[in-house]
Amino acid sequence: MLTHNLLFTISCLLGCSAEFYVIDDRIGLGREFDGIGGLSGGGATSRLLVNYEEPYRSHILDFLFKPNFGASLHILKVEIGGDAQTTDGTEPSHMHSKDEGNFFRGYEWWLMKEAKKRNPNIKLIGLPWAFPGWVGEGTQWPYFFPNVTADYVVTWIYGAKQHHNLEIDYIGVCICVCLSFTQVLRDTLDRVGYTNVGIIAADGDWSIAAAMLEDPYLNDAVEVIGVHYPGTKTVKEALLTEKKLWSSEDYSTFDDDIGAGCWARILNQNYVNGRMTSTISWNLIASYYENLSFGGDGLMTADEPWSGHYVVESPIWMTAHTTQFTQPGWFYLQTVGNLTHGGSYVALTDRKGNLTVVIQTMTHNHSQCIRPPLPHFDVSPQIATFQLKGSFAHLTDLQVWYSKLDFETKKDTLFQRSSPIKVYNGSFTLKLDVDEVYTITTVNTGQRGAYPEPPKSRPFPKNYTDDFTIDNPPFSEAPYFADQTGVFEYFRNSTDNGSHAFTLRQVVTERPVTWARDADQTISIIGDYSWTDLNVSCDVLIETPVTGGVFLAARIDQGGESVREAKGVFYWIYANGTYKVTNDIGGQRVLAEGLSGTREGVWYTLTLRVKGYFATGMLNGYPLWKNAVVLEPKNGWTALGTLSFEYAQFDNFEVNAE
Repeated sequence: MLTHNLLFTISCLLGCSAEFYVIDDRIGLGREFDGIGGLSGGGATSRLLVNYEEPYRSHILDFLFKPNFGASLHILKVEIGGDAQTTDGTEPSHMHSKDEGNFFRGYEWWLMKEAKKRNPNIKLIGLPWAFPGWVGEGTQWPYFFPNVTADYVVTWIYGAKQHHNLEIDYIGVCICVCLSFTQVLRDTLDRVGYTNVGIIAADGDWSIAAAMLEDPYLNDAVEVIGVHYPGTKTVKEALLTEKKLWSSEDYSTFDDDIGAGCWARILNQNYVNGRMTSTISWNLIASYYENLSFGGDGLMTADEPWSGHYVVESPIWMTAHTTQFTQPGWFYLQTVGNLTHGGSYVALTDRKGNLTVVIQTMTHNHSQCIRPPLPHFDVSPQIATFQLKGSFAHLTDLQVWYSKLDFETKKDTLFQRSSPIKVYNGSFTLKLDVDEVYTITTVNTGQRGAYPEPPKSRPFPKNYTDDFTIDNPPFSEAPYFADQTGVFEYFRNSTDNGSHAFTLRQVVTERPVTWARDADQTISIIGDYSWTDLNVSCDVLIETPVTGGVFLAARIDQGGESVREAKGVFYWIYANGTYKVTNDIGGQRVLAEGLSGTREGVWYTLTLRVKGYFATGMLNGYPLWKNAVVLEPKNGWTALGTLSFEYAQFDNFEVNAE
């Protein structure tokens, strides 16, 4: 097989000629660089990360946040949990009701602290996707009462500082927000002393820019215009505001080599084409069950805490080409642009003599993001000569870092340090092939971090139990349970000093103001999506008289944004003394039903046996129903949940899969 160098030489003999590009700061600088980031949330995308044991959890965090090691991110954006489904699960609110506050729920506080521990200069952003029902005061719109919503958001900022010593740098305002809320939020922040917290709006499309040009008050309230998935393009109105422009959510692509190509391309072209000075990846890490929405999206994968296995994917190293050799506060040069034969380059400086040039030559078919559609373009091998002028004319050699996404041999070169390149008469020349990234820089602190290989991948344990007995849980969620509607938290049962003193409790009692399509029931999933035949049992306590109900389920086939359509085998008992077996979460397809004698305030043990096309249910160890016919689904997770948004408790969960 011909080597790539020989193939490159042949291509160039057939018509490759050198093109010249100038790197010069004498004509002034471009926009200030604000950093590259990752997004945890929107939603529950880091859910499984917290359940990794050490040292693997720290290793993963180092690959994400540790300077000069891996992705070395400059920004961490997190969801302000709203008790609602926001893509891959629900994240708990700091205020389930207006009369209480708890700043230790969930895992985003922990994640922000871990990021700060590794990089004290990392910028922190919070954005609410959804809200507890009380914020909407009986409506499904959180902005009818903007003062209530602003106070809710500001309370989260307060909790971050008072309880975790975290300074929040920015708050995002969602795409759907009315413009008056942005102004109310700014006034509220200023009134309580958070004048340094900037507002990113509208965390959606560019439409707010035109309104800002018409409304000076709104313009003053917004520090950053943030857009989602802009396709590397901006609009005239946004440029006219002279505000910072960010791609505040981007990428959203599977973390394979095409995802890496997408990420490498947009990191450059978001500035070259759109003058966006920050790009934030949704999501930070694929740390949720793979069969949920957008499974495997992220900069790396860590979805097996039970095994300790994780994968440092190629997007991590595409990130490092920029993040390890720049910092927020550097400036783009005005001399940036597209390469003649495809690809692009950016140049940045710290204004103290340092220079970083990032070059990418990703081809169309190897750099398509999930969204938006990518217009066709061509990239071919080329020779590029860069002439250094101004402050950089005196440089004599530069550090070189190189990546090649090799779609033919599948043997990538990722973030490899090459020999320094000599600068002759103020210029250097590179032979650029397709699907490559180069970083040419004066910065000499770059490093490709490494740890020993993590444990091998293995499925979720076929035999698993949890009695939820933990006095001071480090996180509010039980390991591996992934809430899809509602919030299931550890609970200390002060009225029971016996076998049910510690339980898992569903705590959302009012339908949230939703962003995605929550189910009308609450549900938390756990296990292996491939499970078919199994026994699952759990002790359950209905707390709502007459209308209350709980379920235990197997073969759950959907979650995330499709949770309303989830099918499986659902075994329900109700406070009115009846039971039901249904093939769907909404209870429309009934497989069996009858009397159970169940009521609220009494603990019951439910046992569900599913094998082949048949399911059987037991209550307190005695058969309640037999041989319900289950034609589909053939496989799925196990789950527990409630009939509505109501309090209920669960204990002594056990599953044995075949």
